[in-house]
Amino acid sequence: MVQCEMCGAETSSPKTIKVEGAKLDVCSNCTDFGTEVKTASSSSTSTKYSTDSGSGSGSGSSNTSSSGSRSSGSGGSRRRDMFDEMDEIVTDYDDRIRRAREKKDLSQSDLANELNEKASLIRKLERGDTLPSDRVQSKLERFLGISLTGGSGSSEDSDWEGGSSSGSYTLGDVVKRKD
Repeated sequence: MVQCEMCGAETSSPKTIKVEGAKLDVCSNCTDFGTEVKTASSSSTSTKYSTDSGSGSGSGSSNTSSSGSRSSGSGGSRRRDMFDEMDEIVTDYDDRIRRAREKKDLSQSDLANELNEKASLIRKLERGDTLPSDRVQSKLERFLGISLTGGSGSSEDSDWEGGSSSGSYTLGDVVKRKD
């Protein structure tokens, strides 16, 4: 007997359904909440939670399940993705925004009106409580004439010394990443 991943009821014959992109093993009562997924082979031992460590498993079913991750596990270098090409926002974005606003002799609400944004958003940005969205970031950069990005993070990470404006350290300041 296995538990239904939707309601928790015990079921002897779970059905696999897809709910908003996630595959779940559910009882017959919960099959209406998603679309049923037809499985090619229904073995008694589930490999749903097992990881493929590359230990010489050469069956046809394991090759199809690991074909999407084949390039990431082999070779010495990490596969590049879209995030490698993106510019990272600088760590002192809050200070840059505040200094540029004050240089233009604007209040937070005046800047918000100029950007057609809420004053509370400008306050949160200047306190460092929230990161600007891409849209707000481009508005700020254009209007204030500043840059909030520091290029790709690979060279900037090694130059950054750590610490924060309050003088306290976080775990991210101390740990060295293995890339």
